[in-house]
Amino acid sequence: MEWEAPALVLSATPYGETSMLVHVLTGEHGLYHGMARGGASRQGRPIWQAGNLITARWNARLADQLGGIRGEMVHASAARLLDFPLQLAMLASMCALADGSLPEREAHPAVFQELTRLLAWISLDPVGTEQAAMAALVRWEVCLLSELGFGLDLGACAVSGQSGNLQWVSPRSGRAVSDEHAGQWRDRLLPLPPFLLDPSCDGTPAQWRDGLRLTGHFLARDAFGQRHRPLPAARVRLMDMVAKMAENGDPAVPSKDVE
Repeated sequence: MEWEAPALVLSATPYGETSMLVHVLTGEHGLYHGMARGGASRQGRPIWQAGNLITARWNARLADQLGGIRGEMVHASAARLLDFPLQLAMLASMCALADGSLPEREAHPAVFQELTRLLAWISLDPVGTEQAAMAALVRWEVCLLSELGFGLDLGACAVSGQSGNLQWVSPRSGRAVSDEHAGQWRDRLLPLPPFLLDPSCDGTPAQWRDGLRLTGHFLARDAFGQRHRPLPAARVRLMDMVAKMAENGDPAVPSKDVE
């Protein structure tokens, strides 16, 4: 059994002196695990960094074995973002969410394609892309929920069926609610940021925070809760970073090189 395909490195854990246990995501084959022999060496380590796009080659004698994996670098996303704390946190969060929530060996091409696009975008042009990229990240989390079978229904009000003035989401059903029909339940509902309804809107730090709280609620309850796992630490760190930005009114976190 073997395959070769473009893949995103989601995680890599040292195994023994020179090997790595790696998790990669492909569009055709889904999430795969493999043993990268020599992956912990000086030559191998740069390849197996989370967020990197590689050409992966996996093989095993039997389909249900762990298998061995080799990688050839295509695009080194992680190395390009070392001086950009927010973008690096975004990369780590998205990789950890995909790694922890997607079922192994089940294709989810929409998740792979959008994640590949986002990582390439923020790593090729990290300066000045924070606003659009953060909004896109939250939309990707909505896509991930949908692919996992926990999609949000943001097209119409759950009470009236109308599509106007949608500002809230039910934490139980994941359905949108208009401001007029929020009523006495308003304090129990989750804010719906405008950029999730308007693709041309990039949002603000406060709206990104609300978006991350919205998707985080359903990711924690459904995608990870059903597996009895907490949200990944990388996702929690990103939420804390964005919440601090919203509290301080910062438009974005500058890079270390920007004065």
